[in-house]
Amino acid sequence: MGRARRAPAPAPRPVAECAGATIATGSGGVISLPPSGEAPNLLHLKIVNRIFRSRLYPGVLQIITLAVFGLVMFETLFGTSETHNNAGSAIVWILWWPLLPLSYFVIARIWCTLCPFPVVGDFLQRFVGRGRPLPAFLRKYGIWIIDAWFIGITWADHIFGIVDSPRGTGYLLLMILAGAVTLSVVYERRTFCRSVCFLGGLSGNYSMASPVALRANSANCRQKCREMWCANGSERAAACPMFETPRTMETSRECNLCGNCIKSCPHGSIRLELRKPTSEFWNIRNPRIEVAFLAIVLVGVVIVQNLTMLGVWNSVLDSVGRVTGSSYFPLNFSLIFLAAMGLPIAALLIASRVSKVGGETTLQNFARYGYALIALDLAAHMGHNLFHLLGEGLAVPRTLASLFGVGWSRTSDAIFNTPTIQVLQYMMLAVGALASFYAVYRIATRPGQQRSLRAMWPHMLLLVALVAINVYMFAQPMAHRA
Repeated sequence: MGRARRAPAPAPRPVAECAGATIATGSGGVISLPPSGEAPNLLHLKIVNRIFRSRLYPGVLQIITLAVFGLVMFETLFGTSETHNNAGSAIVWILWWPLLPLSYFVIARIWCTLCPFPVVGDFLQRFVGRGRPLPAFLRKYGIWIIDAWFIGITWADHIFGIVDSPRGTGYLLLMILAGAVTLSVVYERRTFCRSVCFLGGLSGNYSMASPVALRANSANCRQKCREMWCANGSERAAACPMFETPRTMETSRECNLCGNCIKSCPHGSIRLELRKPTSEFWNIRNPRIEVAFLAIVLVGVVIVQNLTMLGVWNSVLDSVGRVTGSSYFPLNFSLIFLAAMGLPIAALLIASRVSKVGGETTLQNFARYGYALIALDLAAHMGHNLFHLLGEGLAVPRTLASLFGVGWSRTSDAIFNTPTIQVLQYMMLAVGALASFYAVYRIATRPGQQRSLRAMWPHMLLLVALVAINVYMFAQPMAHRA
């Protein structure tokens, strides 16, 4: 028998010299070095790796969101003024807004990369951007600014009826777009997203609960990297738009999963990890009080959103009116709104006062345990939005069909009936409550700090009260948006 022929050697691949190492590259110079570290790392999956390294990501998805945004703007500003027949209002409040918190949980802040507001700003920044650095006061107080804006817009929505008016929705979107464009032209990168956008706080808090997190193999970084392309950019991709450094990043709050650091890193150090959902809450080394503040404020926001859609709302308004001696809606609503924000904050402060151990201050305890509320926030928020998504979700295809002259025969916009939606709401709330209870336990018993099971009970009791309030509200008939 003759000798078997040896297979021909593969053709040599082009190489790139990076930090003294020779890195194999694919077509177009895109780095194809395998990611470092062990699984679970989603970048070990060929399809995920190719998507995040592709020159088409996230551009193609951004074009799609821009097209939808254009349709929404046209409809809300120039379409019918009847909210239940306006496709723009339906897309924003019945589809996008309910799915937004869910997206933050499933795949962290990836929406913020696709969001049309900063995408327009990014485009203009290339041509007329002044490139000024992120101001120190925005870097220091950005989350507080975001918190204040979020509270202000929530209040304004109920005072001016933004959700109930297509024009109001359109003007709100224009205002956000103007802010994003202005800050993009004046300052570098995504200063607007990092320190001003009212959705930044919501997305930052909720993304910490996600099982998906971008991190770096810090040991690999220390051994091989001197240039820090992940943070500063390279010829392969721009600098991190959110001013993050994956090598030192311990939270997903500011990571948009844009993929720039994955494209730029020549050492395969970036990891797209799968982790225990909500584990960031008890692993955070430096809890920030402004993050905890927003977490407890979101409790009040969800209460207000639910309360204003329940049958008892008018009775509550009348009761406050009797106290103030006035029927002026902005006054009475503002008092209810302040109570809905203030009472949960006061309750968490009391729980933190009782819970603090050793030399810990009340505010330090507030910051630590405030993170545990985020899981319940997320569940309650998704549960509230579930009613709109499943109870009137067919308004989206109905209004789009009408917009394009297509017949629509269904008489109801509901996907599921109310009892079915309520069961799903209770299930979602139960999962979020269990996650928050567990987070409180893990925070109370975290190694490296003074451990005390006694410290967790005040926060456990607070959670029980908040869960009971949400259960009551989900049990009540709720008004539709469309």
